[in-house]
Order: sequence, then structure tokens, then C-alpha cells
Amino acid sequence: MDETTFREKLQQDGYGDPAIKEMAPNHTEDTHTHDFGASILVLDGEISVTMEDGVVTCRAGDTFALDANMPHAEQIGDEGVRFLVGRK
Repeated sequence: MDETTFREKLQQDGYGDPAIKEMAPNHTEDTHTHDFGASILVLDGEISVTMEDGVVTCRAGDTFALDANMPHAEQIGDEGVRFLVGRK
């Protein structure tokens, strides 16, 4: 998905203004939750999200959404990751 289409979808789905987030190569976040839902568009790099029902790996152009209070862990690829994220 391209950035313009993603921004339009965020607005349609009730997400706030998106922000760009970057994470360092090989960074990991142990299992945690957020008190907000999030939707991301990966711009560069790779992120893998582990949830109860499996692992989702996203690369440039991929999107992923996660509901509030959903337990998950994150693993960043060898080149780090940069993504656009909207929260609601």
C-alpha cells in the first residue's frame, strides 16, 4: 500500500494523525500491550509481531493493525524499521 492511500484509510477508520516511528536494528520488545489500537504502514525495514495466534512479519509496503490491549511482542529486522503509525 502506498502512503497516501494508507493516510486516507486511517482517516476513514477513525485513527488520529499518523506519526513516523523508527526502531533500531535487531531491537526486541517483550510481550506487552497498548491502551490504544494501532495501524502501521512499514516504510523501510522489517518488523515481526508475535501474538497468541502466531507471528506476522511486515516489510516495506505492508500494513498491520492491532487492537488495544492485545498482548504482543516485537522483533525488528537486521536493518531496523521505519513505519507510519496511527492510533485510536
